Amino acid sequence: MSIPQSGGGPIEHHDQLAQYLADGCKPKADWRIGTEHEKFGYCRDTLKPLPYEGARSIEAVLSALRDRHNWAELREGGKLIGLEKDGANISLEPGGALELSGAPLETIHETCDEVNQHLREVMDIANEIGVGFIGLGAAPIWTHEEMPLMPKGRYKLMDAYMGKVGTMGRTMMRRTCTVQVNLDFESEADMVQKMRVAVALQPVAVALFANSPFFENKLNGHKSWRSRVWRDLDPARTGMVPFVFEDGFGFERWVEYALDVPMYFVYRDGQYIDALGQSFRDFLKGELPALPGETPLLSDWADHLTTAFPEARVKKFIEMRGADGGPWRRLCALPAFWVGLTYDQTALDAAWELVKGLDAETREGLRVAASVDGLQAEVNGVRMHDLAREAVAISHAGLQARARPGAGGLVPDETHFLNALQESVETGKAPADELLDHYHGDWKGDISRVFSEYSY
Repeated sequence: MSIPQSGGGPIEHHDQLAQYLADGCKPKADWRIGTEHEKFGYCRDTLKPLPYEGARSIEAVLSALRDRHNWAELREGGKLIGLEKDGANISLEPGGALELSGAPLETIHETCDEVNQHLREVMDIANEIGVGFIGLGAAPIWTHEEMPLMPKGRYKLMDAYMGKVGTMGRTMMRRTCTVQVNLDFESEADMVQKMRVAVALQPVAVALFANSPFFENKLNGHKSWRSRVWRDLDPARTGMVPFVFEDGFGFERWVEYALDVPMYFVYRDGQYIDALGQSFRDFLKGELPALPGETPLLSDWADHLTTAFPEARVKKFIEMRGADGGPWRRLCALPAFWVGLTYDQTALDAAWELVKGLDAETREGLRVAASVDGLQAEVNGVRMHDLAREAVAISHAGLQARARPGAGGLVPDETHFLNALQESVETGKAPADELLDHYHGDWKGDISRVFSEYSY
């Protein structure tokens, strides 16, 4: 979840809302890659989730990262709730999952080095205090009652609201994890093309990264339970945003969508003010019940944009949001997949050619089927396995064309980061399929084995 935004003066006219998004436009030479990933922490002896406080806790891990590795602390209400250093942030998800929001970097080599360094630091501390971390799309054995709610004002408000607008919002908050990548655009037209490709191919990302077949210590009937959870969270702020494919889509149309998303809060002087269900349109008119007579700042708009949760999201960059959290090597594969598809124009055009014939019904059908059947999904004659094979091939060609070397020039490009996905394409198996094979085979139905065999 995002940290509070800052900067920017008052919003004095409507055009500033779209201009805020347009200010994200960058020349291609300045495009960067921001990788985010979440992971569950647990006590190794009990397999219980980490509490916020105590000898083995989220606070203990954050404090050690701060003291040993020179991270600056972020506090809210006196509680340590995050860290920052060199353009990166470490933050807490509502149920205590630890998230790295990486710095904007030029290559997949750099972003993978960042991920590796972060996991090494975390695991050095975790090993000392008897804690483990695991990358999965959903908590495999824990109940809602076992998951603590982290001491952040945003989460307290969201938790109260989620039960009113869907059945799985609180599940999302406490018991799901993702890996995502944030990517730049050059112009409004570039944003539009990238968003259309991003939304249309999110089901492929769901299928390739599906990694949550277990929930509450039993099979849940899905390859990606996380994706299933997101389908019943809050229809006002989730989904496949079909208007992205309509003529005239651009920054202003995204503004109109975001203005229709009910508010959660306004952040003032270190406090989250309850604006649950209220309208940002009323806020613009000085008629927000939570702050009567006040009009918003640009930072309020930036905060509000973080409370829409579609499969791909526009801010001053584009967020790819469909993938389950997963094993170490797939934390680098996810940004590689999307960079290959979108940062080379020939690849981006090929990706659009691949999906432009899909109608809204098929796109939504693929989203649903991906969560259930993963790479074995099929909708209206479209086979997910075939779509994934072509998408990975396009991404590979895009990374080849980018030709960004690593390892001091010894590695000519970034294509090797796709190896895990190419294996899935060859075998038809995503991580969830591997977990299910173990469950039905050598684990003999013991889901707890996932901790010993798949933790970082």
